[in-house]
Amino acid sequence: MSANVDSNVRPAPDQELVSIADYVADFEIDSAEAYDTARHCLMDTLGCGFLALQFPECAKHLGPVVHGTLVPNGARVPGTQFELDPVKAAWDLGCIIRWLDFNDTWLAAEWGHPSDNLGGILASADFVSRQAVAAGKRPLPMREVLTAMIKAHEIQGCLALENSFNRVGLDHVLLVRVASTAVVSQLLGADHAQIVDALSHAFVDGSALRTYRHAPNAGPRKSWAAGDATSRAVRLALLVLRGEIGYPSALTAPTWGFYDVSFKGKRFGFQRPYGSYVMENVLFKISFPAEFHAQTAVEAAVKLHPQVAGRIDEIERIALTTHESAIRIISKTGPLNNPADRDHCLQYMTAVGLLRGDLAAHDYENDAAADPRIDRLREAMAVEEDERYSREYHEPDKRSIANAVQVFFKDGTSTEEEAVEYPIGHRRRRAEGIPLLIDKFERNLASRFPAAQAQRILDLCLDGDALEATPVNEFMDLLVV
Repeated sequence: MSANVDSNVRPAPDQELVSIADYVADFEIDSAEAYDTARHCLMDTLGCGFLALQFPECAKHLGPVVHGTLVPNGARVPGTQFELDPVKAAWDLGCIIRWLDFNDTWLAAEWGHPSDNLGGILASADFVSRQAVAAGKRPLPMREVLTAMIKAHEIQGCLALENSFNRVGLDHVLLVRVASTAVVSQLLGADHAQIVDALSHAFVDGSALRTYRHAPNAGPRKSWAAGDATSRAVRLALLVLRGEIGYPSALTAPTWGFYDVSFKGKRFGFQRPYGSYVMENVLFKISFPAEFHAQTAVEAAVKLHPQVAGRIDEIERIALTTHESAIRIISKTGPLNNPADRDHCLQYMTAVGLLRGDLAAHDYENDAAADPRIDRLREAMAVEEDERYSREYHEPDKRSIANAVQVFFKDGTSTEEEAVEYPIGHRRRRAEGIPLLIDKFERNLASRFPAAQAQRILDLCLDGDALEATPVNEFMDLLVV
């Protein structure tokens, strides 16, 4: 027999898949901080979706794939009247959550937005609950949604700590598909073995390229890519629950596995076991709808605004000091072609902060971007790396996202350097940030719901015990317009 004939002995499942399934199926979350943060994350994430519904380019993506399709006891899309199958409902919710780049963030060797997983989680939980009620059974309580959020955050975040997918050209929405697949499978009724099988499919799918996030191709796909990923997770879970088999060495199979095909032969590294670390340390985007590497740059620019607003034409240069990841991902020069291009440009976001003393979603639209002063300020910027900023960005006890801005004028004067190392949404600034997060949620509720309905939603979300006990389907009833 030839020595190079492949063995057809089916191996045991890859340990990486088993560890995730162990965590999802058996680990008990006992962190009050994690549940409290998850509740605030739920509020903030839904609020981002409600605000995005104002934008026609987002809203056009919503609704059934085939117009007029009806799904009895289907999953609802918050802020709309749509009642869809759970796969498309997850797509829609994931799309509106991510559209404005205003939901939470996790930054490590890889980055991403763990609340993107809420699309699959909430659609699946609503679907399961409505089907249960129709059959005379008990629906899921919202505590199960919060638990799934904590676990999805943890899976996505722990995979991101030591493993840089962007350095091999893969987009971080892969981690949304993986994390969503794990927790959605459990919500839909999968056992441990089925969770492993579903996870194998998530990796066999491969990954989207990052093409749509970078110059010269940045575009709006980045605003719906995570919705696509979390909805794919629901689809994979449903396939496995119908009896579809898994692929046990999806990661490690020589030549054909994910590691050899997509990760340059490297295996994943892990910094810590799965627990509740990521939810406890997640970064909220509270002040600005901006790619997170720029949050502190915009905050610094806004602080400098009173000193420069009346002297825009006198500016000679702007020193923008940042960390390596910001330079690699969002520093760009030249024309910016669309809103998605602009909200991933460090210089554009900083310029708007200096010029207007704020940064809002409409500042990325074409009419706002037509202000010629923005490009003049961009052209005046010199971006440099501070090695300490880059180092402390990765340190587990710091995880800073530092930027500094200093403006120099033609007459030889300058502002002081304004440095911000931890954004308002950082765990180190929770006490300062949470009241502002709640204010943000109230504003976003008001953008979509009548005052009385908005108040009922807010009151429930602010009462942790009441929210956790509320059936998922009843919570979703409140979010129908």
